[in-house]
Amino acid sequence: MSGGANDAVLNEWTPDARIALYYAPPASSAWWHAGCEWLGRDAETGRSIEAPAEPGISALGQTIAALTGSPRRYGWHGTLVAPFRPAEGVTPQRVLSVAREWASHIECIDVPLSAVEMGRFVALRASAENDDETIRRIAASALHSLASLRARPLAEDTERRLASGLNKRQRALLHEWGYPYVLDEFRFHMTLSDSLDTASVRTAIVSLWQARAKALGPLPFHGAALFVQPQPGAPFTLWQRLPFANAFSETLTL
Repeated sequence: MSGGANDAVLNEWTPDARIALYYAPPASSAWWHAGCEWLGRDAETGRSIEAPAEPGISALGQTIAALTGSPRRYGWHGTLVAPFRPAEGVTPQRVLSVAREWASHIECIDVPLSAVEMGRFVALRASAENDDETIRRIAASALHSLASLRARPLAEDTERRLASGLNKRQRALLHEWGYPYVLDEFRFHMTLSDSLDTASVRTAIVSLWQARAKALGPLPFHGAALFVQPQPGAPFTLWQRLPFANAFSETLTL
């Protein structure tokens, strides 16, 4: 098994389980610890973390926990292939084998990040367009590699997404791939907040994380990870880490 194996999650596996292929910072990195602390949860160990008070957030009468409920459930990550139910007959071991093979052909990069508002959410995104495009290509290759493993989405999920106000291209991608934000509509991001109505709160989070991203340095985009939601409503757990092509020696020393 690769570093970070969490096979206990398979004991809770149900027919409704979903798998996602996410980017996750290396377990020993400052980026992983900073993100898990912010969300109040380590998705690999299942450990809850009490985040320290942030004066800029507290001054607005808010707590970090109250602002991060949704991303906390998904864990600290950036989506590469959105959560999907495995197709009939596809085992977790088959998903792992295909995902490992895909990861073995991806080269490591280091990516400076910026904190931005994405609608009413706050997220981290690649600062440079060329890095954003590189990650878009990586995500596209993952989408194609895992395509045969994915069941078609449930009709109610498709209808819900169609009702959310997709553009023509996104609707076409939804029907073809089961998810609207893939290929040219893909935008890599690491979500920092729930959907927030208050602009001053979004601004405070952007300011805090802009400084934090600068202090942490470039994001080590050195591997992906399979996350599992064993049953509907359950939090996602980091199941297996997938080091990229030139990251094996680094992983073995962790």
